Amino acid sequence: MDSVGVKALSFADQPKSSIQGSGFLTSASSSWVSILKSRNGPLPSRTAVAAPGRRGPEAAGGMSGARCGAVRTLRVPGRHGYAAEFSPYLPGRLACATAQHYGIAGCGTLLILDQNESGLRLFRSFDWNDGLFDVTWSENNEHVLVTCSGDGSLQLWDTAKAVGPLQVYKEHTQEVYSVDWSQTRGEQLVVSGSWDQTVKLWDPTVGKSLCTFRGHESVIYSTIWSPHIPGCFASASGDQTLRIWDVKSTGVRIVVPAHHAEILSCDWCKYNENLLVTGAVDCSLRGWDLRNVRQPVFELLGHTYAVRRVKFSPFHASVLASCSYDFTVRFWNFSKPDPLLETVEHHTEFTCGLDLSLQSPTQVADCAWDETIKIYDPVCLTMPA
Repeated sequence: MDSVGVKALSFADQPKSSIQGSGFLTSASSSWVSILKSRNGPLPSRTAVAAPGRRGPEAAGGMSGARCGAVRTLRVPGRHGYAAEFSPYLPGRLACATAQHYGIAGCGTLLILDQNESGLRLFRSFDWNDGLFDVTWSENNEHVLVTCSGDGSLQLWDTAKAVGPLQVYKEHTQEVYSVDWSQTRGEQLVVSGSWDQTVKLWDPTVGKSLCTFRGHESVIYSTIWSPHIPGCFASASGDQTLRIWDVKSTGVRIVVPAHHAEILSCDWCKYNENLLVTGAVDCSLRGWDLRNVRQPVFELLGHTYAVRRVKFSPFHASVLASCSYDFTVRFWNFSKPDPLLETVEHHTEFTCGLDLSLQSPTQVADCAWDETIKIYDPVCLTMPA
């Protein structure tokens, strides 16, 4: 795997106060700022976080810092992490989608990692000619994955083979930022969300998309299947809405004006078919009951920059995690008066990828622009509920 041959632009070397809502670095040239925004969306200024409520771990009674047990870390020079996902089949196997130059230019690399007693080891890597922004495992083949990239394509990979991809699906006209494989038995469906404002439905055995869903009025950052309702998925967009769709109809079922800011991520609760969470540029997480979407059922405050990814726990009905451009990963229990359980601060750049293991109730993986991938056990998940 080739490493970047030029010194990468480092955001960790800059004070956080230099990161503005209109771009990433005030010292960066206007062209760099423009490209960064086009690929990664806006960031809030400090004034955007002046919402009422609890702020930070001290106010919320949560634990601060990376107090987790042994942290397994793999450094990948020249590759900046965008997404991480545990295998649903093989304990300890992790896929990570990465990009050169923060996803602005250059190639992308899909990394397949395994855990052992000494830490993380690279099992296999696959390069693509543009940055890779998301990854999802097949639900019926332990070796197969799908990634999506900045050139508007999806790629199908087989980890049992040394080279790839097996197939490329190119229909989106702009960056594809999200991809998810349906968990419904008996079907092979993948959903993708793009900056071209469309969602596409795919069967990986078919060379073209099955359907295109239109309705969002801005870029789509997140698409996720319901783990409960066959053929139902959610999408989150820069148009500030969360939308619920049914593959039986090309029209949207529910539109939720979830934030007054761009929404970068959404996820379904694993224990409640009506409950979703959204994370947005306004630094908040909000929970939504689809039976009544007039107002959120919970709001979680504490992040100081945009919430990049949100994930519900597969083991605890009211526990979820979030990662942010504030470099932190935070763990929450929305059923508690003080919902913030723990803040993990072990990255030095924007934290973009996050997943909770389906095999272990305590294990978490994340990745960031600091060229590191980490697997660890947060203290809050190792203690009795």
